[in-house]
Amino acid sequence: MEATIRRIACVASKTSAARERLAVLEERYPLVPIDEADALVALGGDGFMLRTVHEFLDRGLPIYGMNCGTIGFLLNQFNPDNLIERINAAQEHLLNPLAMTATTIGGERVSALAFNEVAMLRTSQQSAHIRLFINGRKRLDNLVCDGIMVATPAGSTAYNLSAHGPIIPLGSNVMALTPICPFRPRRWNGALLPNTADVEFDILWPGIRPVSATADFLEVRDVAHILVHEDRTHPARILFAPDHSLEERIFNEQFIH
Repeated sequence: MEATIRRIACVASKTSAARERLAVLEERYPLVPIDEADALVALGGDGFMLRTVHEFLDRGLPIYGMNCGTIGFLLNQFNPDNLIERINAAQEHLLNPLAMTATTIGGERVSALAFNEVAMLRTSQQSAHIRLFINGRKRLDNLVCDGIMVATPAGSTAYNLSAHGPIIPLGSNVMALTPICPFRPRRWNGALLPNTADVEFDILWPGIRPVSATADFLEVRDVAHILVHEDRTHPARILFAPDHSLEERIFNEQFIH
């Protein structure tokens, strides 16, 4: 990192583990308010880290997460020793989110950012029927499925992987288009798209076969049309210890048995 980080703020999830570790840092370091900080330390799990990224995105602070949860894919190991030095030695990754614009059957338009994925899911017992466009060109006339998602490289190991989507290395400039339990066409398992693509979804018969759209934590019910593209104007600055980089984690995920 180019600029030297001297002042750190810290936020923690409500779990007992995170609160106990926050108390340890408060005893050892002169933590400052977020408005005065050069960097932000987040104590929690992956979900809390993702919420922290969203909440403080406009501040432009680098975020160094320390795991107080289970998997901790976006987090470093908790270590209270030499924290300022380790933050300054960390590698910074810029994560570009997806921008979603969802239009409901009532005409309401909702915009949101997603650092993991934008997903569409059926909300009734009936399958969703979705028409797919890439850069304005129709690619699938009627995808019959439980849902479909667009995932970033950082999010490719999350819900996307659970839906049998591909793991995407950082810096590959692609995003995953992954169906969820597709029924028709039977042999379509998704696609890799350039990160410059505009992806559009028309929900067919949305009043009869309702679908929701989610962008990370935000859910929009009864959608009729969804537009998704990569947003390069709101990158998140995530810090990783040199021996625990995000690229290495994504690489390792491809060899887990």
